[in-house]
Amino acid sequence: MNKYYLGVDLGSTTSKAVIINENDEIIGRGITNTRANYAVAADIARDEAIYNARFSILKKKLETDFQNKPEYRKYIDDLESVFQYEQFKVRLDRLGEELYKTCYGYFKDEQQREEMLGHLRSIRRAFKPKIKYDYLYNNLGAKNQFFRDIVSEKYNEELGKIDTQLFEPLMTVWDKSISPAENIRVQFDFAELVHQAMEELKEKYSSLPDRTDDHSSFHFDAEIGLLKGNFEHVSESLREHIDEITALEFHISNMTGTGYGRALLPFPEDCIRSEILCHAFGAHAVFPETRTVLDIGGQDTKAIQVDRYGLVTSFQMNDRCAAGCGRYLGYIADEMSISLNELGPMAMKAEKEVSICSTCTVFAGAELRELTNLGEKREDILGGLHKAIIMRAMSLIARSGGVFNEFTFTGGVARNPAVIKYLSQLVKENYGDKIKINIHTDSIFMGALGGAMFARRNFKPETPATSSNKAHA
Repeated sequence: MNKYYLGVDLGSTTSKAVIINENDEIIGRGITNTRANYAVAADIARDEAIYNARFSILKKKLETDFQNKPEYRKYIDDLESVFQYEQFKVRLDRLGEELYKTCYGYFKDEQQREEMLGHLRSIRRAFKPKIKYDYLYNNLGAKNQFFRDIVSEKYNEELGKIDTQLFEPLMTVWDKSISPAENIRVQFDFAELVHQAMEELKEKYSSLPDRTDDHSSFHFDAEIGLLKGNFEHVSESLREHIDEITALEFHISNMTGTGYGRALLPFPEDCIRSEILCHAFGAHAVFPETRTVLDIGGQDTKAIQVDRYGLVTSFQMNDRCAAGCGRYLGYIADEMSISLNELGPMAMKAEKEVSICSTCTVFAGAELRELTNLGEKREDILGGLHKAIIMRAMSLIARSGGVFNEFTFTGGVARNPAVIKYLSQLVKENYGDKIKINIHTDSIFMGALGGAMFARRNFKPETPATSSNKAHA
């Protein structure tokens, strides 16, 4: 029986899970919003990692077939996307129930309540097929991994099409409904969902058009072209392998919990590790020459120095204030009425960096409004804000010992292009242009990866004394 090892990073805004095999290879990743319920978030992330691991094992078994039959890879990739949609659909129905329940409790006037229920039904009817299309044809599950973000974007889009007077009451219904809906763990039957996804794929492939509405040729990629006329044969050829994976007994030999909420994990005490240790170990595993690690998470920032084994030699940490972290950026996005994903790209358009006096979350809204009233462009404000965040992080790095080759950036904020831009600039200005900066697609999973690797090794290193390493905001 193969052995697998689990790491769970229970962050303040997102919870991540990583599963590795006995060769330290990542075979499963899971991520979800943490929000109010830490225990549920950890369970959901772990479930998602196990589902993803099953697909990874399936793809590994079929590697040789993929080389000879590329349509097989396309089919399995599509199957995983549709599997994710089948999960999403169940959660979306739960959200619908919560929206209607909230509506009944919030609006006491019967006529107003019926009007709002009518709008909610119309909104859901409008965006449900759009989400399905994006999962089936645009790989939405890989582009956006958060249920709340996907539905929020579509909900707001539809809300913008109706009377502006209805915006506030319908947003109130949304705000009261989303947390209860997403903080419920739905335990799916993997085999059942996979077979539902296979049936959904039959409909997708059989309905692919030969020509577009304007009668021009419909440009399939090569694999889609093969699947259109051959999907039933491909499906049957792969069914035995798919059924084998669904029946696989998935044994987690050991696990480690880390992150901001690690004390709330239902793990034995000896299975809990410091997030500083785990981020350092995970970063070093992906980039073995790493000597300095910067982690900007949802609630805190950590500057870490490591040795050639990936063990921590010193660190500085700001955990007294969320300024410059994920929560702060989320607050800024809310103040500007844009999504968190739009912040970085908008800041990249800055023609100058407006001086930001404070990166304190408490005063951020007032300062943003003041700068806007003074005529400053939003792009320039965001440019200044992102630069201020990195200057704050650079101060933390300096107190930890500076930047050494190689420098690895981890955490969810590492996905923000403007943060990467200003970090690269300031590292080169202060430490020279020979410093190699590592940023990985799995940057947000580094803590969970480090946890999984500690679980496999089953040892407990010590963190350097923390009394002198706390950095106050």
